[in-house]
Amino acid sequence: MAVKIRLSRRGRKKLAIYDIVIADARAPRDGRFIEKIGSYNPNTDPSTVVLKNDRAVEWLLNGAQPTDTARSILSHEGIMLKKHLQVGVLKGAITQEQADAKFEDWKQGKEGRKQGTADVKSQQQAEAKQARLDAEKKVNEARAQAIAKKNVVEEPVAEAPAEDAAEAPAAEEGEAQA
Repeated sequence: MAVKIRLSRRGRKKLAIYDIVIADARAPRDGRFIEKIGSYNPNTDPSTVVLKNDRAVEWLLNGAQPTDTARSILSHEGIMLKKHLQVGVLKGAITQEQADAKFEDWKQGKEGRKQGTADVKSQQQAEAKQARLDAEKKVNEARAQAIAKKNVVEEPVAEAPAEDAAEAPAAEEGEAQA
């Protein structure tokens, strides 16, 4: 019996969530399976993977073949590396302590890369937000200037005759006192 590690779809339309299952190769995609070893949610950013690492390694060592997508997920989580190191231990190439140390080094590096990616992403979001605020400020200033320009009353035409009339009586008073 050929055993596969593959994804089984569940969830609603356009919002799929996948179970990572061990199944007979002849079984339907969403049908009968031997064991559920995890879940994968591609709808979150970053994608969420919950996995029973020990069971996945055990099935890989027993000969289960992952599909392309499942292999990608397992590789991303470090399961394929762990299996590779365990095969080295079984063949006597390295000791279990060396394998564990290599895996921990990889895991720490992976966490650093994840944190760096998260920092870059949050920085990009902050920059985009600031750019949107600056653009909105420019639009608001342009609107305020247009409204101010529209509300300006042309008073110089109306004031010119009034100033002449005010000067005339003052001039007459000055002539009368002389």
